[in-house]
Amino acid sequence: MAERLSAETRKSALAELPGWSETPGREAIGRTFTFRDFNEAFGFMSRAALVAEKSDHHPEWKNVYKTVDVVLATHDAGGVTRLDIDLAKAMNAIARQLGVT
Repeated sequence: MAERLSAETRKSALAELPGWSETPGREAIGRTFTFRDFNEAFGFMSRAALVAEKSDHHPEWKNVYKTVDVVLATHDAGGVTRLDIDLAKAMNAIARQLGVT
């Protein structure tokens, strides 16, 4: 099982994750990605899903037209772990490839 990050470590990691912030009312991190259209948003989700499946760590997310809202937490650890930080970094990299910063 992945180890939950301390509040200090989580805040330090968030400082290196543009666009991500703590999720109010939960020990989780979140971000909203906005793309040019639905096709691009869905393409982002497809690519991110492959990364998530490979690491066996899956996001909470929803898609409405060109936006994708993501929340990351490791449920069995009760909060944010290195798995969440790594997936957030991967999602940012995928979004950058699509022209979203």
